[in-house]
Amino acid sequence: MREIEVVDSHTGGEPTRVVLSGFPDLGKGPLSERRVRLDCEFGNLLRALTTEPRAPVATVLAVLTPPTDPAFATGVLYADSGGSLGMCGHGTIGLVHTLAALRRIRAGRHTIETPVGRVDAELEGDGSVSIDNVESYRFRKGVTVNLPGHGPVTGDLAWGGNWFFITGATPSPLETGHRETLEAYTRAIRRALEEAGITGEGGAPIDHIELHAPSPHGDANSRNFVLCPTLTYDRSPCGTGTSARLACLAAEGMLAPGETYRQEGFTGSRFEASYQPGTRGIRPRIRGRAHLTARARLLFEPDDPVSGAFARNPDDP
Repeated sequence: MREIEVVDSHTGGEPTRVVLSGFPDLGKGPLSERRVRLDCEFGNLLRALTTEPRAPVATVLAVLTPPTDPAFATGVLYADSGGSLGMCGHGTIGLVHTLAALRRIRAGRHTIETPVGRVDAELEGDGSVSIDNVESYRFRKGVTVNLPGHGPVTGDLAWGGNWFFITGATPSPLETGHRETLEAYTRAIRRALEEAGITGEGGAPIDHIELHAPSPHGDANSRNFVLCPTLTYDRSPCGTGTSARLACLAAEGMLAPGETYRQEGFTGSRFEASYQPGTRGIRPRIRGRAHLTARARLLFEPDDPVSGAFARNPDDP
């Protein structure tokens, strides 16, 4: 019987599951290569760890792996039920909080290696975590797709550690009572991008769709709704989505370096963000809080017929 030890947390409502032991060895070499191995060889196990009956909806997995530089705190590969992710902002906040709770790190700055680059994280004295994300940038401005029943929808393509289509064109208020409408709308945008052959740099799929609108509260700059690759919505304000959004605002001259931007998520949780200029775009800083929810040993009997069977297929309507 396989046993895998995990610690669960949530960051602004979005679950993170850190794998402590029991996951197959992913070998050595660049994390980008280990990411390929994760997708090619362990897709069924990823689904089993991130879907019912062993995981809540929207769980993101953080698989610890040795960093290529021993001075780094850890290497990590992020994944959801649809496969690996380049980076995960809420997941990094959850990872740092988990490592601190396990007394593997202390307050201060720590470097974490991801497949898309190094991320510096600072564990604050009050328990909050600030992450200096990978360089983020706007790739294309004013990309338009046509949606049946809605007409043309225009947005920007941006990189924040994952690829995003970001638009202020919303079919309804970004409120929980309109969740089904927003999910259907963002799924339609994703399909339209695929059908039109619109991609990120190097042909990378645009697998995150981000809507933004003014916050209903006066002390936040914006509220967002983010559709993730698994066609579930992000319960947090989305760290990589906030990074991509900041890159677009900076490109438009609408946010100055060092200026605080308060990003509110669909469920009302918040991140504080700012940026410094980068080589190509910006270096975002995202600050949030995570909270532990469980520590467990997950069991996998060899004759269990439903391990990972309830993962949603991203191609489903």
